[in-house]
Amino acid sequence: MLNIKGIWKSFGGLMALRHISVDVKEGDIKALIGPNGAGKTTLLNIISGIYQPDKGEVFFLGRNISNLPSTKIARKGISRTFQHVELFGNMTVLENIMVGRYVKTKAGFFSSGLKMPYVMKEEKEIQRKSEEILEYINLAQRNDELASNLPIGEQRILEIGRALATEPRLLLLDEPAAGLNIRETRNLGEIIRKIRKELRITIVLVEHDMELVMRISDSITVLNFGEVIAEGTPLEVQKNREVIVAYLGEEEEIQRGYNAHT
Repeated sequence: MLNIKGIWKSFGGLMALRHISVDVKEGDIKALIGPNGAGKTTLLNIISGIYQPDKGEVFFLGRNISNLPSTKIARKGISRTFQHVELFGNMTVLENIMVGRYVKTKAGFFSSGLKMPYVMKEEKEIQRKSEEILEYINLAQRNDELASNLPIGEQRILEIGRALATEPRLLLLDEPAAGLNIRETRNLGEIIRKIRKELRITIVLVEHDMELVMRISDSITVLNFGEVIAEGTPLEVQKNREVIVAYLGEEEEIQRGYNAHT
């Protein structure tokens, strides 16, 4: 579904990504992990059109999307959440979902302003679909509450619901478990798996919670200092020495090996 080929990206003198190549199979949950500053969010920003690569290409369903603006990429079927929750806090929970649905509308500016009959019909359909999404993510009871009043766990779920409102084929999740407690993280994991299984949406997950990553991912790509250092199943990645060193450091890895031997 997604082919990332030889991506390079720098910011001034800082090289954020070096020759990154990653493939994502349709129907998979692909995790991108690595220490802080490894380049994970930068890669998501390139996939979603927020940044353009210095070199390399991104293909989605066989089409080159490397230089498209984020609005066109969203219309092609890629949606995302953000590392820091980006909801409209002064709007209701339902209105936040409806914002996501508007990417699917056909009415233009003037017809909307004149409130033409077909525009009003489309508006009702947007509301109906948005209410269905809230039911699906178990937030229907919060329908009329301001988004800013929700606890952080529900705000994270609401942001995923808004992304689902665009009817994506590929969903990019940037640290969705950040700030969540154990119960909220487990609930999040179940919702992510439910989305993949029932809605058949492919997912790319950037996450620091290793318990969540190992529990729900089909495959993992590990970045460190802007480069891919490992790729494989959760079990393969757990045993990879380069990954252990990247997370723990050389001395800790040596001690770990010594303890296991003794």
